[in-house]
Amino acid sequence: MTYRPSTPQTAAPAGSDGPAADHPVRDWPVDDLPALTFDPLLYDVLHGERVARITLPFAGDRHEAWLVTRYQDVKTVTSDPRFSRAALAETTVTGMSGHRVASTAGLNYADPPYHSRLRKSVQKAFTGHAMKRLRPLAQETCDTFLDRMEAQGSPADLVEHLHAPMPLAVVCDLLGVPRAERDGLLGWGDIILSMTTPKAGNEAKAHVREFIVSLLRSRRGQPSDDLAGALAEALDAGDITEDEAVSLATAILVSGAHAVRYNTANMVFMLLTQPELTARLRREPEILPQAVDELIRHIPHRNGVGLPRIATEDVEVGGVLIRAGEAVYASYLAANRDPEIFEDPDTVDFDRQGTAHLSFGHGPHHCMGAMLSRMESEVMISTLLARYPKLRLAGDPQDTPFQSKGFIRGPKTLDVTW
Repeated sequence: MTYRPSTPQTAAPAGSDGPAADHPVRDWPVDDLPALTFDPLLYDVLHGERVARITLPFAGDRHEAWLVTRYQDVKTVTSDPRFSRAALAETTVTGMSGHRVASTAGLNYADPPYHSRLRKSVQKAFTGHAMKRLRPLAQETCDTFLDRMEAQGSPADLVEHLHAPMPLAVVCDLLGVPRAERDGLLGWGDIILSMTTPKAGNEAKAHVREFIVSLLRSRRGQPSDDLAGALAEALDAGDITEDEAVSLATAILVSGAHAVRYNTANMVFMLLTQPELTARLRREPEILPQAVDELIRHIPHRNGVGLPRIATEDVEVGGVLIRAGEAVYASYLAANRDPEIFEDPDTVDFDRQGTAHLSFGHGPHHCMGAMLSRMESEVMISTLLARYPKLRLAGDPQDTPFQSKGFIRGPKTLDVTW
């Protein structure tokens, strides 16, 4: 389906007056868009209203919210303590977040200082030192999966052979999951992070929780430099509870495998459909890190904008008064296309320098896995380009099927030949 713009309506949110009372309200269906098409509503708001009043599909009691799109406004909302994630725990803003990845005793639904304490318990598993340990493992994993793909023969589905299994393998290496115990985890993560029924999501979470509980209990009293070891150490020291440890591990396991799967498949799809970009990377492999970062900035990897925040007091953002208790969505996707910050923002420019993009978030909730995601992307792309000088899509790009009704956008299959 494609985005169907609706005529903005004027409505007053319950319990408020002032600027919101006569602010146009946009219906945002968050429909599936073709391939890597940028969301037209986000584009319209970014270039027009700056801060918009929206309604979302499957809305609950709070059926309206604010949408913030400009770079500086997004940074404000995501770093100002007056906008709370913790307040979401007992609030239904939209059915798009009807079942959570983990329990509310986790990073996504926490504010500092509680959020800072939880984050500290896992931070050492995401350091530069940790990435140096994981990169050779990631390279070995990538080579192994591509060897298997070659043994099957061309054409082959890169999602099946590389983009789906490799991120799960890497995050399992990060967590310290024994290789013999990894079967079945990929499918459960996909269910949790798709717009499926709450029942299916809860069943998948229960399965993953049982797995994580068993893993952490087996690691108590056994120091190690992986994530399970860090969590077990924090448990033994009394720094976190078991529920908190399980929630942290679940969120990292599920989100890390699922998001990198589709993000890297999106990158390869873009490179194979814009051959001039691929040709440059072949000529100048040394620019790969900055090229990966530009692809991360440019590609619209989400449907919607993720979790909102709740204003805990009246705050003015972008010239609009947001009342206490109102929900606010901050769009990193739109902020990454802000023409006041990025020159020619809709173009992929491997020479882009200067202001950092916001694809990994901002403020307390900046993604801890940013270095891990970049590393995996670099390993996959560099290996594909080096091993397959004639790598190309096996069919018409328009025939590549993309995931439907998922929080993360990306190809379901990516058939290639070499």
